[in-house]
Amino acid sequence: MPVEHVDVLIVGAGLSGIDAAYRLQTRCPDRTYAILEARDAIGGTWDLFRYPGVRSDSDMFTLGFPFRPWRGDTSIADGGDILQYLRDTAAEFGIDRRIRFGHEVVEASWDSSSARWTVRSVADGVSVETNCSFLYLCSGYYDYESGHRPDIPGLGDFAGTVVHPQFWPEELDCDGRKVVVIGSGATAITLVPALAEKAEHVTMLQRSPSYIMSLPAHDPFARSVGRALPDTVAQRLVRVKNIIANLGFYQLCRHAPFVATRFLRWVATRNLHEPSLVDPHFTPTYRPWDQRLCLVPDADLFRTLNSGRATVVTDRIDTVTEKSIRLASGAELEADVIVTATGLKLLPAGGITVTVDGERVDPADTYIYRGTMLGGVPNLALCLGYTNASWTLRADLASLFVCRLLNHMGRNGFRIATPDRHRDPRPKPLLGLTSGYVTRAAAILPKQGSRGPWRMRQNYLLDLPEMRFGRLDDHMTYS
Repeated sequence: MPVEHVDVLIVGAGLSGIDAAYRLQTRCPDRTYAILEARDAIGGTWDLFRYPGVRSDSDMFTLGFPFRPWRGDTSIADGGDILQYLRDTAAEFGIDRRIRFGHEVVEASWDSSSARWTVRSVADGVSVETNCSFLYLCSGYYDYESGHRPDIPGLGDFAGTVVHPQFWPEELDCDGRKVVVIGSGATAITLVPALAEKAEHVTMLQRSPSYIMSLPAHDPFARSVGRALPDTVAQRLVRVKNIIANLGFYQLCRHAPFVATRFLRWVATRNLHEPSLVDPHFTPTYRPWDQRLCLVPDADLFRTLNSGRATVVTDRIDTVTEKSIRLASGAELEADVIVTATGLKLLPAGGITVTVDGERVDPADTYIYRGTMLGGVPNLALCLGYTNASWTLRADLASLFVCRLLNHMGRNGFRIATPDRHRDPRPKPLLGLTSGYVTRAAAILPKQGSRGPWRMRQNYLLDLPEMRFGRLDDHMTYS
C-alpha cells in the first residue's frame, strides 16, 4: 500500500487544528496538508467534555477565531455552542474535508536524509503511515485518555455513583440526589450551579479555595458598539478591549497582588449573602494568578450558594464510607453521587513517540523555541495557548509563525529548519503556574529559558510583533 505524502501534517481537529488549517490554506496555498484526528468528531476538548454546564472560562470574542469572529449573544458561551461554532468554521472553509477521523497518532520518526517525517497512526486497529515535510502537533497538552485521580481513602467502599467530569456518563441522573463535588477549580465551579438545578443538594468540597471572578455573561460594551458601528469594526473593538482588559488585570495581579486580592475578596463579599463565607472558602493562601483564576458568568456560583441549593465546605477527606464522606474535622457529608473534579493530566505532544534519526526525543530534555518548536527537533511545531488568556490568541500566533517559517524556507530553497539545541543555567517551568495539574507534569514538559526566543511569555501584546515580524534566523539553523 503506497504511503501518502503531504507537505504539512496537522495532528488534532480541535480549536488549534482548525486555526492551523485555515492559516495554512490562506498563507501557504501552495502547500498540501491533511489533519489526523483520533476521535470521530471535530472539536477536541469541546467534543470530549460533556459534563453539565461545561463552558468556556474565556470570553468568546478572544476565544473565537480572528478570521471568523464570534457572533453569538453571550460572551461566556457553553460547550455546545462552542462546539457548533468549531464545526461551522471547519465546514465554511472546507477544512472538514481534510480531516481523517479515527486516526490515533502513536509515533513520528524524522529522517534527515529524506527530510521527512514518517507518522504512524492506528485506524480501526490497522497501522497507517503518512509522510510529511513538516509536522504540526495541535492536540494541546491534556491527556484525553485519563484525568487526575488522587488516592481518596475508602472511595472503593462507596455504594453510590462515582464519576470524573472528563468521562461524564450520558445516562447519569442527579435529580433529587445528594451530590458532592470534590474540587475547587474551573470544572467544579461550573458543575455546582448546573447540578444544583435538579439535585436535592450539592456540596462543593475543597481542600483549599480558588480565586473566583464574576463577569457578565453578555458583554454590555459589545452590545453598545454592535448597535453603533458596522459588525467588522465592532468585533475588532470588542476583541481589542478584552485583550487589553484581561492582560491589564493579569499584570495587576502579578505586580500588585495585595490590590488584586482585595478586589477579588470584594467581588465575593458583594455577591454573597453571608460575607462570613469569604475568608474560609474564597480566600486562597497563594497570590492571584499563581494559579489560574476561575471565572463565573453573572455570579452564578454565588447565586447558587445564596439560594441554599448548594454549600461549600473547606476541609480534608478522612475517608469515604458506604454513604458519605467523613472529613478530617469529624463532619460527615451524605452523598448519593461523588464527582471527582480533581483535575486534569498533562501529556506533552499528545503522548506521541518522537524520534529524530533513530534517537528518541524526550520533551523534558528540550527547550521551547518561541513557544512553538523544540530545540534540536527539525520541522516540528507544537500549538500551545496561553494560561492567562484565551487559548486561541497564542494558538493563532503560533500558526502564523509556522506559515512565515514555511514561506521563508520555500523562498530560500531550505528543506529543514531546526531550532538550536539550547541549554540555560536558569531554566524555568513551561507554564509558570503552581496549579496541581501543572506542577504534577513539570518533570515531563519542555522547559523554557530565561531570555530571547526561548522564553514563553504570557503576554499577547509582546508576542504579537515577535511572532508576526520577528527574525526567522535567530537561534535557527536551515539546510
